Amino acid sequence: MPRMKHLIGLMALLVVVPFMTACSETDGPTVSVEPTTEAMDSLVTVEWLSQHLGDPDLVILDSTVHVVPDGDGSFQSESGRASYDAGHIPTAGFADLMIELSDWENPVEFTAPNPKDFVAAISALGVGDDTRVVIYDSYNSVWAARVWWMLRWVGFNNAAILDGGLAAWTTAGHPLSTEVANRVAGNLTLALRPELMVDRDEVFASIDNDDVTLIDALPAPQYRGDMAMYARPGHIAGAINVPVTSLTDEGLYRSNEELNDLFSSDRATRTITYCGGGIAAASDAFILVRLGFKDVAVYDASLQEWAADPANPMEISE
Repeated sequence: MPRMKHLIGLMALLVVVPFMTACSETDGPTVSVEPTTEAMDSLVTVEWLSQHLGDPDLVILDSTVHVVPDGDGSFQSESGRASYDAGHIPTAGFADLMIELSDWENPVEFTAPNPKDFVAAISALGVGDDTRVVIYDSYNSVWAARVWWMLRWVGFNNAAILDGGLAAWTTAGHPLSTEVANRVAGNLTLALRPELMVDRDEVFASIDNDDVTLIDALPAPQYRGDMAMYARPGHIAGAINVPVTSLTDEGLYRSNEELNDLFSSDRATRTITYCGGGIAAASDAFILVRLGFKDVAVYDASLQEWAADPANPMEISE
């Protein structure tokens, strides 16, 4: 059974704040994978995906996680497996961020697993050195961005996010399927980029370092300290705020011109994004890479870890 614990982070905020501010399966076809040399952008449209749906080297992954109220004012995270089973983009497999793609032994929810474990789990879904991967979810692409970032972390470059996710696909009139994709396991080579995921010590050292920019991806009320979804209100000392909600408009990522206006720091400087547990932070990081920032990292444990220790400085904005 998946973990069902209170979500004290990002996704609860994304549900609450707008109101405040207003495989193992045996069914399905087996798909063999052949190499390709075709380039793919890191953000693709539903039109592109519909045209390439039958490409034998293309692996599609549904990474949906649901956040639901539990009746006492808090929230729980649930695997999107049930909604995947009810209907998903044809040929898509299910990338479960609550089970195979997280570290169950870490008290911080959604912590990245050991890189070897991640490679094994994602390879079992058909991802290999000669595949292309398109990831989607049903909530503003934040979960898809998390999988995209972890793929980049282990050295895989040929992945893209489906702009607008499942909603854009169905709105365009494209069909869903209930067939489980039983792909041949891929052979993905681990080429870890450890600098893409940072821990508390590196974030702490960056506070007084003018050569590092800290970006808080949480909504503005959380950043300012108007509300506290973690052990303490506010943001990491010195961080600027680029809320993940500012990146999209009706579920689609904004134009590069609009996104450029949100990120004014030097593209050559070290940039670390964070949120509640590394989910919204991955979406900010995804956009930073697309905009040409050269040295981007995600603070994996984010405020779930940081706010719990009084030795870690936090600020409240007026």
